[in-house]
Amino acid sequence: METFKKLKQFYWPYKKYFIFSLFFVLIVTAITVVYPIILQITIDEVILEGDYSLIPLLSIGFILIMMIKGLANFGQQYLGDRFGIQSVYHLRDTLYKKLQRLSFRYYDNARTGDLMSRLTMDVEGFKFFLAAGLKELIRVIFLIATSLAVMFYYSVPLALLTMAVMPFLIVVVRKFDQQVHPAFRRVRKSLGNLNTRIQENVSGMNTVKSLSKEDFEIGRFTTDNEQYREVNITTSHIWAKFFPFMELIGNIAMVSLLIFGGWLVISGDLHLGELVAFFSLVNYIVGPLMNLGFIVNQFSQAKASGERLLDILEAEEDIVDNDDALAVDHIDGHVRFNHVTLKYTKDDDPALKEVSFEVPTGHVVGLIGATGAGKSSITQLMTRFYEPADGEVYIDGRLTTDYNLKFLRRQIGFVLQEAFLFSTTIKENIAFGNPEATMEDIVGAAKRAQAHDFIMEMPKGYDTMLGDRGMGLSGGQRQRISIARALLIDPSILVLDDATSAVDMETEFKIQLALKEVMKDRTTFIIAHRISSLKHADEILVLDEGVIVERGTHEELLKNGGPYQRIYDIQYQDKEAITGAI
Repeated sequence: METFKKLKQFYWPYKKYFIFSLFFVLIVTAITVVYPIILQITIDEVILEGDYSLIPLLSIGFILIMMIKGLANFGQQYLGDRFGIQSVYHLRDTLYKKLQRLSFRYYDNARTGDLMSRLTMDVEGFKFFLAAGLKELIRVIFLIATSLAVMFYYSVPLALLTMAVMPFLIVVVRKFDQQVHPAFRRVRKSLGNLNTRIQENVSGMNTVKSLSKEDFEIGRFTTDNEQYREVNITTSHIWAKFFPFMELIGNIAMVSLLIFGGWLVISGDLHLGELVAFFSLVNYIVGPLMNLGFIVNQFSQAKASGERLLDILEAEEDIVDNDDALAVDHIDGHVRFNHVTLKYTKDDDPALKEVSFEVPTGHVVGLIGATGAGKSSITQLMTRFYEPADGEVYIDGRLTTDYNLKFLRRQIGFVLQEAFLFSTTIKENIAFGNPEATMEDIVGAAKRAQAHDFIMEMPKGYDTMLGDRGMGLSGGQRQRISIARALLIDPSILVLDDATSAVDMETEFKIQLALKEVMKDRTTFIIAHRISSLKHADEILVLDEGVIVERGTHEELLKNGGPYQRIYDIQYQDKEAITGAI
């Protein structure tokens, strides 16, 4: 129950729907118990005693009761569903907002398919118990209690005999719950793995086909699919053992009641109608107790789902605003790193080691180095995607932690190495960071990013719908739209993380001409592997294994004979050979 207590904030505000639904459930249950009483009166008073004058009264009363039961059934069904729907709407909304607040560190270890499974299948599993399972549990308890009360009214000995069977049924249900909950936990986890496999395969279909790895992917999917099958078979085996055993106990109880009840009728201590009514009431006890397995099943699934949802809700938000965050309107873009060390995980090697540098407002800084040298890590610290393990990061002389997080990130425009576009129009993709932008502003940003011409060649221009992740566009086109999106927010600091890696040399040259205009009076960080992309920078930092090993202008670094010159020689040796041949 601890899981449900932790999630109480999501369903308790809508308790009025549950309470009213419960009221109608009690009416339906009370009417259900009236059936055996009407049957007993019909047999004992009408058939055996011959009092046929009761038939019209019983018929009209029965019809009225049916009408009331029909209305009550509608009320309990609608209000119960409303309770579940409202609760999971609040829950799903909170989960999504939580995912937006979690830092990059959380997503470094999260799997997309598993997260999707939690926000869909697990939320629905929790909803089903709220809408039906909890209500059904209370209905069963009330039905058993009222049935027992009527049974004691008819015959105390028979009622006691019935109660003697109940402890055995409860023990079986308890054992069932202990086995089925871990089983459903494994089912949910296995389903998350299967969803992750499908999501990754669909997202990486180009890579799979280009490397002819279809059979390999089929093998991996088959392994996950077989695991999902096996955990479901195991769960079905638990179910298969439960119901026959419950039915056996119920049938033994019925035979015992038939023998003892028949003897009471023969001896004159019980009327025939009361015995028939008694058997109906016994079914109202044994049946719900057997149905308790379904309720336990729903409870176990909801509990397993709730635990997986709590994994997200209780995940630590390690990057948050300070209580006294600064309220400023603008930053100039003066950046300073002071002995900064960054670790992505506590036990991991540092991605940055004692890094110190200063970038005056409006300067352009190039970051170059091998893959994993720490280039992107520097820019991720400025936006507080991660927090440094040691040292401080300053912007305009203030710690980055002093600024409001959303404000800080709005002041830093990112063009990431892998351009991500949403499944919407080109216009909305460009305006994603600035939804209030006018069409004139959007077109202007696209022109500066050298994207306007190819956009206008499309059937619907800026209103062209894009596929998943910008499918339908070339890598260079996606990159230029991503650049336009960053330019539209008019950032104080611009970060180009290998932004021209997916374009040809001619397009790169055009974009660089446009960016030179954009970068005027704007602090800019250029991360690149091509020296041609950053040789115009005011200062170039050369990184190796998280350490700045060289710094200076392009011309200065070429005279040092260090790593930068070696990179230059590798990239330009073919050009020099051709020039020499000419």
